[in-house]
Amino acid sequence: MAMHPYCPSSLLLPDFVPIEYSPARISLVLCSYSAIIFAIGWKLSGTRRHLGTFDRLLVIWFTTTGLVYIFMKGYWVFTPDFYEHRPSQPVTRFINEFWKEYGKGDSRFISRFSALVVTEGFTAVVEGPASLLATYAILYNKPYAHPLQFAASLTKFYNGFIYFTTAYLARTSFNVPGPVYFWGYFVAVKGIFVVVPFVIVCRSWIYLVEAFASKNSSGRTSLEKKHF
Repeated sequence: MAMHPYCPSSLLLPDFVPIEYSPARISLVLCSYSAIIFAIGWKLSGTRRHLGTFDRLLVIWFTTTGLVYIFMKGYWVFTPDFYEHRPSQPVTRFINEFWKEYGKGDSRFISRFSALVVTEGFTAVVEGPASLLATYAILYNKPYAHPLQFAASLTKFYNGFIYFTTAYLARTSFNVPGPVYFWGYFVAVKGIFVVVPFVIVCRSWIYLVEAFASKNSSGRTSLEKKHF
């Protein structure tokens, strides 16, 4: 049986191919791509005069998450034996190495925990495209911008809830010992996809409630004028 760095050590991965990239290298690549997306998103959103600072940040958020969901999570979902390979194509190889490294923070991504396969599959196939559509809706001030933000963010929040609660209920440690793997990989990375969506859900909820209240008020006023 091949050795692997994951927890629990009893996890059977007979054909595991060792990680080639260092954590520093993976972090550098991720930060570089994130910086590029941020710069493009900020520049593009700046051309839309109706957007405030928060909406411009949402353009960057939904663009980034949409690409991550489609390409990175999509790769994980549809390549169940990724840990047995070392792809030759640079982008695919990086994504492969990322998941091998991230598995140190949660080995369920290596063992293919069924609940994660389902939720991450939905994320890749539905939430990814929905996030990119939300970017378009915000940029062009579409009437469905807030309903889409609300729906996409609520599913993100729900997936995060499932992620953490299933780990808690399992009563098993899935991360390699050490604060980096628990607080960094397991809590912080996934926590971002819980906290930010929650903020967006609250914001869009307030907007939708106010919009419906205004519409109902206008409707009653019109009706009263007709009767008068």
